[in-house]
Amino acid sequence: MNQHLRYALANARLHATDLAARLAVDPKTVERWLQGRVPYPRHRWAVADVLKVDEADLWPEVAGYRRTISSEIQAVYPHRHAVPQAVWQQHFANAAREIDILAYSGLFLAEDTGVMLAMAQRARAGVKVRVLLGNPGSPEVAARGVDEHIGSDVMAARIRNALALYRPLQDAPGVEVRLHSTVLYNSMYRADDQILVNTHAYGITAAQAPVTHLQTGEENGTAAVYLTSFERVWSSATPYPSKIKPINDPR
Repeated sequence: MNQHLRYALANARLHATDLAARLAVDPKTVERWLQGRVPYPRHRWAVADVLKVDEADLWPEVAGYRRTISSEIQAVYPHRHAVPQAVWQQHFANAAREIDILAYSGLFLAEDTGVMLAMAQRARAGVKVRVLLGNPGSPEVAARGVDEHIGSDVMAARIRNALALYRPLQDAPGVEVRLHSTVLYNSMYRADDQILVNTHAYGITAAQAPVTHLQTGEENGTAAVYLTSFERVWSSATPYPSKIKPINDPR
């Protein structure tokens, strides 16, 4: 029973049939609401307007749930491959202060000429660029390749290819590449206050896993968690100058 709605109707001196007429819905629909069924958002808002109360006064459980959803979330893509190429390019091209990348290989970006040109241009404009890739000789990288069912050697090869493609970018000022040996739960792609987080799922390739677009802002919010994680990985990673081969690189 929705006593909140029942009391609000009484205070407004309206019957269920009156509310149904105002909203152009079947009176049985209003009765279902009174019995506890939660209306669609458009009906909740309309009811609140008619009764001159806040939606939260009529359905506090729904309004409370809505408030728990972070305002930092800008978009959610079902798969990384569903993120348009233009979004990636614009994401980095709009950076004015810093670009951070944390992945195992991030080869899909390194192979994107538009993205690489955008990052190089931003770096020459004074934007700080930090790239964190997996150490191709680490057991963590090997395990990830096995988890994705592509083989440990394939994952290591992807990283080496990405490192080769990133070499021209390293000639730009303010660009630093490091290798990490961590169990990576998410890949992160940051451009100033915007972060694209690619969730990793066991047995699923990163390209098939979801991507969440976050905007930083809240001191202890969702984005802050990922930024803290990035800094911890960065502080423990090994610098990778272009003239130094990756650890255990057989070439």
